[in-house]
Amino acid sequence: MLLALAACGGDATGPEPAAPDEAGSAQRALPTPQQAAHEASLPADWTSHRAGFQAVANTLAASKNQYVGFGQLDELRQSLARQDLPDQARVSLGSRYAMELLRCGMVEDAVAQIISTRQLTESLNAPAQVMLPVLQLEGIIHLRQAEVENCIRLHDAECCILPLQGGGQHTVQGPAVRALAAFEACLAIDPRQLDVRWLFNLSAMALGRYPDAIPEPVRIPPTVFASDEDFPRFPDVAGDADVDTFNHCGGVAVEDFDGDGLLDIVTSTFDLAGPMHAYRGLGGLRFEDNSRRSLLDDQLGGLNCIAVDYDNDGDPDVLVLRGAWLFDDGRIRNSLLRNDEGRFTDVTSDVGLAFPTAPTQAACWGDFDDDGRLDLYIGNESRLDRGETSFPSQLFVADADGRFSDRAPELGVTNDRYAKGVAAGDYDNDGDLDLYVSNVGENRLYRNDDGAGFTDVSAELGVQDPDGRSFACWFFDVQNDGWLDLFVGAFDAQLADVAADALGLPHGASAPRLYRNDGGQFTDVATDMGLDHAWLPMGANFGDLDHDGFLDIYLATGDPGYQTLTPNVMLRNDGGARFLDVTTAGGFGHVQKGHGVAFADLDEDGDQDIYNQLGGFYPGDAYRNALFENPGNDHHVLYVRLEGSTSNRPGYGARVRVVVEDADGARREIHRAMGSVSSFGGSPARLEIGLGDAVALISLQVRWPTSGLEQTFTDVEWDQLILVREGDPQLIRRPLAGRP
Repeated sequence: MLLALAACGGDATGPEPAAPDEAGSAQRALPTPQQAAHEASLPADWTSHRAGFQAVANTLAASKNQYVGFGQLDELRQSLARQDLPDQARVSLGSRYAMELLRCGMVEDAVAQIISTRQLTESLNAPAQVMLPVLQLEGIIHLRQAEVENCIRLHDAECCILPLQGGGQHTVQGPAVRALAAFEACLAIDPRQLDVRWLFNLSAMALGRYPDAIPEPVRIPPTVFASDEDFPRFPDVAGDADVDTFNHCGGVAVEDFDGDGLLDIVTSTFDLAGPMHAYRGLGGLRFEDNSRRSLLDDQLGGLNCIAVDYDNDGDPDVLVLRGAWLFDDGRIRNSLLRNDEGRFTDVTSDVGLAFPTAPTQAACWGDFDDDGRLDLYIGNESRLDRGETSFPSQLFVADADGRFSDRAPELGVTNDRYAKGVAAGDYDNDGDLDLYVSNVGENRLYRNDDGAGFTDVSAELGVQDPDGRSFACWFFDVQNDGWLDLFVGAFDAQLADVAADALGLPHGASAPRLYRNDGGQFTDVATDMGLDHAWLPMGANFGDLDHDGFLDIYLATGDPGYQTLTPNVMLRNDGGARFLDVTTAGGFGHVQKGHGVAFADLDEDGDQDIYNQLGGFYPGDAYRNALFENPGNDHHVLYVRLEGSTSNRPGYGARVRVVVEDADGARREIHRAMGSVSSFGGSPARLEIGLGDAVALISLQVRWPTSGLEQTFTDVEWDQLILVREGDPQLIRRPLAGRP
């Protein structure tokens, strides 16, 4: 969780919001004359939202919040300045101060402080158990310094993608050399530290010394980074496309926001003083920064954002979620932004969503009462089970006047647990949307009882796990059998667990769950399908990398700690039978913290690209976003967008079935659910369906949620984007620009 200040630990009252510079510091930038003129031309109340969010940011910056506060720095400085402070206490406080300096992005000061602390520890002839954490922290600080000097200031598209090679290896080698020495000294004291062993190998990689210079007993074998199969490499082209925003963790939403037929990108950042960004698609992988014109840079902060046409007017709006991880400090209002021809108006208060405020990052939209209007479920981070503040989750039901009212208590879905992910899907195929809530603690599956209320059936169906810290979750059809399966990420691993898992050693971390839907009952098949690993995913999403008709998974990994440099993971669905790790072959193994993930054919050439919002939680842990370009495949595709009339306009809750014929004459089905998305994903509200090795497209069937109408089309051509209107027998067709 992040914040840019006039100077780390300095004045928290400055009015000018700004993003951090490329070294992760927090210098404020004055507006240019052009920017000032633009702001003067905006509506009179334009600054009211920005000023309100900025005031919250300033207040929390001055606090001692463990993620965004800077108040700890002065307190630690004063303690260390005491002349009567015992040397042992000075070592402890010095280490803590160095870590806080690093958290705030004051890397050079952190380096100086940890070196001073290590030298004091050596002068005291301190025992190994005292020296070990000091050396480990020194290595972490130097490694972050190496990232700043190379991966940020000298950024290359290959930076931070494991195994480091080419442009990912460091030109400025001094910091990584010092990190390597510190980690080597740690391993000399205790070679059993798997987290240090992992970072030791990464430091050697950055220097081009891996694997040969690593002693065999502490070497991470190159086979650890090998993919399960050959797979084409997806290059990171975010810089070339001008969408490599430099900021912190946040959400992403990909949609056609301005109605020109091209996909655009919107991102948020949990830097509480950081503006949202909007990129307008120009065709191909070309974009222009549209943040100011769209007025989205009026909105500051937001760990997640979700695009949806909430008001059924035909254009996608945006919901911004705020306050996650900040406990009681996270009572920051969310924003519902109505799209008015590509400009966004904050209507949160007007529609009844502004209060009460609660910390959250998770929400999903769905027509839970089947009245043709989208409702909103928000999973809040309640701590009632710890005897602390209750933040019940909310189910905002839409009325005919465009307002929302929270009916979670009467409908039985308050959850009142620390929610980290939510998903909507009709798991029992009874025609109404059910809810899954992923918690810190036991998870819940709420069965929708025909709109009259919900029943928690998680224990009955055995889908409470992983019990501990779950995260991103979603419903999707893994095997194309017409029943929605359920993926739930686990988030209780430490770096040592990730290293142990990679080495095939025992560890204590939970694995994700993949609950296969067997006709309304569930069986955990994660182990059978190759998913029983300690991956530590925060953001995650699913799509079809090779358009073979089976949905793949991308896990964006990490946690707030600077030491948690774990590669993001790409898993290819092998015909519904298993998932194969293609991370290294595809070039997806980024070690920077990943959150919002969107699968989308951004250049409309018939394959899905991947946009990943990268960056950490801490004020000093910003990074550039990535856009992985799909190199293409030979499979045909069918892109489907829905337009409801009786049902909600975007068709959330509709089920789509495509029937194709393969070369051997056999027919197979491909199933999709509109509106079933990851709780940290940002893919567009259109179905980009790969047809695999099909030689003929037989039919397309759509079953609408509110009306129950089934429409079947047999005159569908592939490699097109088609619009299906509820009840209209005529399709609107548009060939994909990049396909013949």
